[in-house]
Amino acid sequence: MDVVLALQELGVTEALLDTETARKLDEDGYASIPGVIPRETVNSFRTRLAELHTLEGELAGTEVGTEEGIDRLSDLVNKGTAFEIGYTHPLVLAFAHHVLGDFKLSSLSSRSVPPGEGHQELHPDWEGPAPVNGDYQVFNTIWMLDDFTPQNGATRVIPGSHLLGQSPSAVMADLTAPHPQEELILGTAGTLVVFNGHVWHGGTKNRSTRPRRAVNAYFTRRTNQQQLDQAAFVRPETLARTGPAARFILDV
Repeated sequence: MDVVLALQELGVTEALLDTETARKLDEDGYASIPGVIPRETVNSFRTRLAELHTLEGELAGTEVGTEEGIDRLSDLVNKGTAFEIGYTHPLVLAFAHHVLGDFKLSSLSSRSVPPGEGHQELHPDWEGPAPVNGDYQVFNTIWMLDDFTPQNGATRVIPGSHLLGQSPSAVMADLTAPHPQEELILGTAGTLVVFNGHVWHGGTKNRSTRPRRAVNAYFTRRTNQQQLDQAAFVRPETLARTGPAARFILDV
């Protein structure tokens, strides 16, 4: 099994890479695709995440890491069949391959921002040196489970920052401060956001009265260490329902 065969078996075709979305991803570092998951799937995500938060309590999110004031869950690969689309949806895989070439899932997690919380420093998702000449190492996605609005903590992004070859700390004294070029990623529940993991981004404060929920499927080149070692965590029941192509994406 190699990445080309795995993508073919999972329904990835060249036709999925529409020109405008690919251009925006290449030039701005991110693109939004509305209506990728239907309302019933959004609801199943919400229901299962609520169940997991109740079941896991203080342990929620600890497989990868927690964030003060934020409700996080990790290792979603093993925690519900609804989450499989995070690492098998043809659109996700097509754009991950477009950015990274040979790749694998790094982690599948959720982030729910309660009212009054959520403002992050601007950051890329790669801790190593900033890429040059398109040598990208990570790719990320946001699955919107609520509308992303200016009031409820929508993600801010600096368009084109993945092309700069430097980190935000090299040019900003305060990474929590507004950036003159920042844009908010706005959209309705069911929207898929694909973005180059090297683009500078961060959550903003939720000033609404309701939580703002999302799932993140995060990918890396196959030569890199995963954020969560999928082979170490994979459960027998997950392997039993997962075909060879999906197991290749998980690297298990």
